[in-house]
Amino acid sequence: MAHDLYLRASKDPRAAKQDKLKRDLLKMKSELASTSSQDEFAKWAKMRRRLDKGMADLEKLNSDIAFSKTGFELKLKSILWFLIHGSQVLMVLWFRKAPVFYLPPGWFGPAQRLLCLPFSPLGSVSVAVWFAACRRMIKAIALTVNDFILATPATAS
Repeated sequence: MAHDLYLRASKDPRAAKQDKLKRDLLKMKSELASTSSQDEFAKWAKMRRRLDKGMADLEKLNSDIAFSKTGFELKLKSILWFLIHGSQVLMVLWFRKAPVFYLPPGWFGPAQRLLCLPFSPLGSVSVAVWFAACRRMIKAIALTVNDFILATPATAS
């Protein structure tokens, strides 16, 4: 979807050529269907060769566009991944000594040492631990939504 928007916004000549070629091929197919192969064989054979050449050109163009789409999607996914994870790393580095919140004293025992890693004060939850907990919770919710809400209902036999 993003690639299609990119093609339209950038006015890529391949997309316009693909649309024109599709229209021309549909027109040629309808003309070929209306031409009798027995009565007008020479005309029919010539149209058939043009149609076959057009189909080959369309397949080559489609493969070029698919190759470009794969590269575009890889670049877009990489950029999004670096934006998401890079912002998290920057926030962890920026707020590494600041606690997200303090834990009640004595409730978590020795686990307090793990929850304040890497640089937050003892008895608090660090930004890194908080991000890890949030990421895990979001993944669990996404799996639950995927399993229960988006799953197709089983048909009763």
